[in-house]
Amino acid sequence: MTTLRTLDLNLLHVFSVLMEEKSVSKAAARLFIGQPGLSGALRRLRETLDDELFVRVGRGLQPTPRALAIAPEIAKALSTIEHAVRAPGVFDPATCEGEFRIGMCDNFEVALLGALAARIRELAPRSRVLAVASTKRDSVQLLELGAYDVSVSVHENPPSWHMCELLFQQRLVCLYDPRQLKLTLPLSIKSYAKAQHVIVSSEGDGATNLDSVLSAAGVRRNIVAGVSRHASIAPLLLSVPAIATVPEITAYCMAPLYGLEVTAAPFELPMEQISMLYRRTDQMDGRSIWFRNILKEVISETLTMSHDAGCSRATVLT
Repeated sequence: MTTLRTLDLNLLHVFSVLMEEKSVSKAAARLFIGQPGLSGALRRLRETLDDELFVRVGRGLQPTPRALAIAPEIAKALSTIEHAVRAPGVFDPATCEGEFRIGMCDNFEVALLGALAARIRELAPRSRVLAVASTKRDSVQLLELGAYDVSVSVHENPPSWHMCELLFQQRLVCLYDPRQLKLTLPLSIKSYAKAQHVIVSSEGDGATNLDSVLSAAGVRRNIVAGVSRHASIAPLLLSVPAIATVPEITAYCMAPLYGLEVTAAPFELPMEQISMLYRRTDQMDGRSIWFRNILKEVISETLTMSHDAGCSRATVLT
């Protein structure tokens, strides 16, 4: 350790070049320094290692036994350091093998995973994308446990040691089956309050955070059924004449598949900030950068398609 504290590691590079060239002038030219500078470096090397290292024989230099003994290890060490600090190569999705893991709740799986999987298969055919079930309550914990590479959710006050990018603002809209429930549009507060409602509650609660907001506005819903996942809402609406107040990205995905209708709520509802959370250590990783960009493209395209259809009012943030 004493030697390491006093040794200029640049001198090891000088030593390695001298071992290869066996000439001060050639080594100096290769290192882009003058011969006096190289002679000074060699002098410091000799003082540090307490050995002549190179002796002049004719016009060249001959390594001492000590120099010959340490040369392979120094060459190996320099190679290891060079490899460690070398800039990473450009990520090539076409040759990438493995999986991209993303944490999301089921409404985003319904709306986004199909398009995301198709894009990954197109650009990185040797890879696959896996969705891992998560909620805003456990998204940070699962990320830190390594369950996935990226989380898409509501991330309130995420830890400073992670990176968080806002993706879009999500509104709630009303989804219903016009064959089961006849509504006069635009929907009025009175009609909304009078109708039956179905809710999504992963914990099986009879009410949700939305009901607290509605209660403050003087609206009380008549909840007749609840499901634990957004994916179950559409089949339920096909059987029950009711309204489901759900995230718009989910509603506009389900509506054409099940023949459902989407309409705006008759009052202002709070918007949720949907963000992408990932580990700070992955910020500059080429593979992670590529996947995050693909994910943002797919989300933007999905929301834009809803805009073009005249349905979605989500605000896409760029």
